[in-house]
Amino acid sequence: MASRIARKIVKSVLSREQMDGDGARVFRSIGSMQLRNLDPFLMLDEFDVHAPGGFPDHPHRGFETVTYMLEGEFLHEDFKGHSGRIGPGDLQWMSAAKGIVHAEIPASNSRAHGLQLWVNLSSKDKMAEPNYQEFPASKVTQVSPEDGVNIKVIAGESYGVKSPVMTRTPTMFIDVKLAKGKSIEQVIPKDYAGFIYTINGSGLFGADKHKSDAHHTLVLDDNGGTYIPVEALTDDCHFVIIAGKPIKEPIVQYGPFVMNTQQEIYKAFHDYSRGINGFEGAPAWTSSIRDRWMK
Repeated sequence: MASRIARKIVKSVLSREQMDGDGARVFRSIGSMQLRNLDPFLMLDEFDVHAPGGFPDHPHRGFETVTYMLEGEFLHEDFKGHSGRIGPGDLQWMSAAKGIVHAEIPASNSRAHGLQLWVNLSSKDKMAEPNYQEFPASKVTQVSPEDGVNIKVIAGESYGVKSPVMTRTPTMFIDVKLAKGKSIEQVIPKDYAGFIYTINGSGLFGADKHKSDAHHTLVLDDNGGTYIPVEALTDDCHFVIIAGKPIKEPIVQYGPFVMNTQQEIYKAFHDYSRGINGFEGAPAWTSSIRDRWMK
């Protein structure tokens, strides 16, 4: 029988408030100076946006964006005609791959609160065709092993329940709410790098029972551990467990483009500015939602 090894917390990073997009407030941990990236993850933002803030028309290439709404609604529109609304508990897993230009704007004057994760793509996938996987809250896979333990399986598997989300970069994304005194042991593949992001309440995380409250990114060790234990200290303990298989390739990032070489970054700007190689029509496109609240 394979031995069970619990992961420990090796670093804790408090998310720092900053402005992004157009007047949008985000709390960034991964992607900040304190934690530049955590292969295969490039960025994690907890966004807390009120109109007129938002993320008007902007491009991406070379990675995926995962938007998970906690409260409020966002409107989304891209240059290829895809549009929609993301509400509380909804998931959008967007693979920008070779090129997406889109806008993300609050749907109303109310608070729009959620998480956005950037997942890197390997060199073989960076120039693939873009695609979306979108799940309303009612279709997000859930499991409740016992009273006071509620788990949403955004990607990967938890307590025998699997998400239908396909991840080009092998990834797990588990949303957990625990009542005070309740605990879980979340299985994690031993070759995955991972972290926990605390949203609300406080708890004891990892084999070393690291105590943490909200808005911290807790980096897991890479000792080959197979699970992460967590115990809630408050009734409102809410966190996500995110892990993925490291790509182990060079990362060259310039704003919205993430490639393997500087030359590929130059090419991304060239393609975007000229509307070629995946960005056809981009230079002339303006979203219809851009100015809805951006006054």
